[in-house]
Amino acid sequence: MALKAGAVARYDRHSRFDASGGAMFGPVSFLTPDAATASAPATPLPEWNLADLYAGMDDPRIATDLAEADALSKAFEADYKGKLADIAAAADAGAQLGAAVKRYEAIDDLMGRVASFGSLVYAGDTADPARAKFFSDIQEKLTDSSTHLLFFTLEMNRLEDAQVEAALKDAAFGHYRPWVEDLRKDKPYQLEDRVEQLFHEKSSPARGAWGRLFDETMSSLRFSVDGKELAIEPTLNLMQDPNEAVRKAAGQALAQTFSENLRLFSLITNTLAKDKEISDRWRGFEDVADSRHLANRVEREVVDAMVASIREAFPRLSHRYYALKAKWFGKEKLEFWDRNAPLPKVDTRDIGWDEARDTVLGAYSTFSPRMADIARVFFDKNWIDAPVRPGKSPGAFAHPTVPSAHPYVLLNYQGKPRDVMTLAHELGHGVHQVLAGRQGALMAPTPLTLAETASVFGEMLTFRRLLAAAETPQARKIMLAQKVEDMINTVVRQTAFYTFERKVHTERRQGEITAERIGELWMDVQTESLGPAINLSAGYETFWTYIPHFIHSPFYVYAYAFGDCLVNSLYAVYQKASDGFAERYLEMLAAGGTKHHSELLAPFGLDARDPAFWQTGLGLIESMITELEQMEGA
Repeated sequence: MALKAGAVARYDRHSRFDASGGAMFGPVSFLTPDAATASAPATPLPEWNLADLYAGMDDPRIATDLAEADALSKAFEADYKGKLADIAAAADAGAQLGAAVKRYEAIDDLMGRVASFGSLVYAGDTADPARAKFFSDIQEKLTDSSTHLLFFTLEMNRLEDAQVEAALKDAAFGHYRPWVEDLRKDKPYQLEDRVEQLFHEKSSPARGAWGRLFDETMSSLRFSVDGKELAIEPTLNLMQDPNEAVRKAAGQALAQTFSENLRLFSLITNTLAKDKEISDRWRGFEDVADSRHLANRVEREVVDAMVASIREAFPRLSHRYYALKAKWFGKEKLEFWDRNAPLPKVDTRDIGWDEARDTVLGAYSTFSPRMADIARVFFDKNWIDAPVRPGKSPGAFAHPTVPSAHPYVLLNYQGKPRDVMTLAHELGHGVHQVLAGRQGALMAPTPLTLAETASVFGEMLTFRRLLAAAETPQARKIMLAQKVEDMINTVVRQTAFYTFERKVHTERRQGEITAERIGELWMDVQTESLGPAINLSAGYETFWTYIPHFIHSPFYVYAYAFGDCLVNSLYAVYQKASDGFAERYLEMLAAGGTKHHSELLAPFGLDARDPAFWQTGLGLIESMITELEQMEGA
């Protein structure tokens, strides 16, 4: 999915380092526990080896690299600040500008290496004060250094279009054409240099600090379930327990603790929504989500069309499925803690790590041996951190770090079928990030809408492999039901999240919103999206509090729905004409951020601006629900 699941990185399209908190050459994906989780496996689980970045927090190379980044930034500022207009007018403008961008990119990669390490160390235990200080100190130092680079993109956008186009004809500068063209799309929202500097310098002690408060608070919360004090991850997992009494106890424990901390989470939400409103107003964004659309390089009307199509389909998707599931449970309505419950009278087993690895790699290999080879390296070289540990960021993410290194994957693996799908999801991101890395630090970043393509496609490949191996109708039913639930969580639930965010940010413009009112907005969208077969009983109005996306990456969530529908449409193309598809697909991933979604989808005959595009994706979910309804005993 966005650094995430503990959300210690931010997405900045043009510079991988953002002072608000981290580094990335592409969006760091993160799944919330609701979408990514489900007793702990008996076999030892891998923990990542970060030595490819640095040997440890005491590695002297960290201080050396921070000092070098600072010196290089200052030298870059001295060489170029206030001079780009003259350079653009020179006869060799393309060569000079190309050399400048190359230097800028190298500094970006160096800063990103240190910031990535700090982010990953912190994600491993957000409750450790030493790690929190380490991460914060790195952020502050990089914020100070990167301030010397702010002028560059601002001055670039003040150059005349004709000058830029002429300079791009030179190979040195022309290499960066996609980055330059994307950069200039930001021009209408660019502010005066000193205002940009102020926004930049305040980001870490302002919104970055509020995000850190959220992370550390959420990691420190404990939930009392049957006399045991649990962290959030295992508590959320209990809502997938076969025993209804256990699910109920977990749901009520979550509601109790969320309610006790409602004042703090409401303050964080109000503060960050106001912070965003100020930034949007100064930059001239009209709609509350326009800044996200710009970063995603997707048109507002495309997102609006997608959301409208999905909301119109709620009765055919979630309402219909949950009514069917309630029937399986012998109830008129399911309680909210039963929504992701395993089907009744179904034996479930824990899936060992080796089996999970072989399942995912086997699915990848059937589609493309090259794709499996890339994913296998993550296991062979300990690029995955899988165990559940106290203080560890909940959920899951894939962090691309920098092109000069490699991605890392964080999981909270507990041996459930959904955990296998999460592994497939995050490895999809990892493969994408490895392939896109060849574009370099500035052009590897992929818009969030497209970043979810590889992850969801990886899930689909794994699901189809498991479904084909189902030995009985009952086994097939179980797999179909789990896949439908995952797709509802991705398409319906994330669209509802987006609608909720829109309501909160729109209403916040009129003044602070009370915790009660936020809860009302939450219940409105949940009622609409989940339908009459889910009973949203007292306490559920607080469940908005734990979603990290709302805090760290406003409006990120629609990217999941975009990606799922896109993958469903892609997979339909694959089923009809598989010859050459894998090669075209991997080439699409390798493009990174160098192409618009329309260019990337064109080789597959797809167009996200066509309303039929969304119906294809939604139709696949409907067809699975229809099959479930038609099964004997449904």
